[in-house]
Amino acid sequence: MKALIQRVMKSSVSVGGEVVSSIDQGLCVLIGISNTDTTKDMEYIVKKILNTKLFENNEGKRWAHSVVDKELEILCVSQFTLYHTLKGNKPDFHHAMPGEKSKEFYEDFLQMLRKSYKADKIKDGVFGAYMQVSIQNDGPVTIQVESPNNNAIKEVPS
Repeated sequence: MKALIQRVMKSSVSVGGEVVSSIDQGLCVLIGISNTDTTKDMEYIVKKILNTKLFENNEGKRWAHSVVDKELEILCVSQFTLYHTLKGNKPDFHHAMPGEKSKEFYEDFLQMLRKSYKADKIKDGVFGAYMQVSIQNDGPVTIQVESPNNNAIKEVPS
């Protein structure tokens, strides 16, 4: 499982020209689910999203507070393309978990995130929809986290 965590001033998801979800300051997290992910991978990613210190404290010290410490919102967006390999110049997604199975896994992930934090602070897009994601990155700060189980997935040489 992968999470591309971005510290944002604001972020939103639109489908068909309609905003379906938005947050102000917090984190926008793009989530990739591999075909070998388990509940342990999910637990690891949830812990990292909630506890990674990406925000400054009240005295201006950088990297001192997590999203939980600051009581900020999180916007999650499922993104199977995070588990791609390039075959020449064409992306291949055989490492990504297939549709229905990944939808259930993603919903379980959101539920775990909500139970581990504050349910009303967790927003998300529309699974499987063609979405437009607006991200006003703050810093910019972007951190990639991958569960230890999936570090073995490597790109196929072209």
